[in-house]
Amino acid sequence: MKTMNSKKLWLMVVTAIVAICATMVVMEACEKANAKEDEPAATEVQSTELIRTSKSWDGVELPDYLQGRPELVAVKYVFPAGKKLGWHHHPVMNYGVLVQGELTIIGQNGQTKVVHEGEAVVEMVNTIHHGENRGSKPVILYMFYLAQKDMPLAVQHPEIPLE
Repeated sequence: MKTMNSKKLWLMVVTAIVAICATMVVMEACEKANAKEDEPAATEVQSTELIRTSKSWDGVELPDYLQGRPELVAVKYVFPAGKKLGWHHHPVMNYGVLVQGELTIIGQNGQTKVVHEGEAVVEMVNTIHHGENRGSKPVILYMFYLAQKDMPLAVQHPEIPLE
C-alpha cells in the first residue's frame, strides 16, 4: 500500500480548508441576497452543504490533485442577459455557486446542464464546453479554481463557432 508523505497530506488539507471557507463565504452571500425582509434573522450559525462529489456535472470522475504547490483562485463572473461565453476548456479543477440567474452549460457533445440560483456546480476538466445566459437578468457566478502558479484557468477555442 502506498503511503502519502506529510507534505502532500498537508497541502491537501490546506487546499480543502481554503475551498470550504471560500464556499461558506459564497453561501453566506447567497443567503443574504435571497433573504426576504420579512423573515426573522437567524440566531445561530447555520451550515448547508451545497455539493459533495468527485465528479463534474457531466458525471466524469475528476482528475487526481496536481503535484506541487497549489494556487487557489476565486473569480466572480457576471454574464449579461443573452450573453454566450465562447467554447473553452479548463485544465484545472473548479467549482462554483450561482448566486443570481440561471446558467446553461453546453458540452461539445451536446450534453446540457442548467444551473439555477443558489445551486453549486462542478465544472468539466479538459472537456470543451461553453455557457449561456438564456434568462432575462444577469447571471452572477462565483467560481473556485484549484490551480498552480502560471496555469491558465481556461483555454479558449475560438476556432469552434457558436450557434
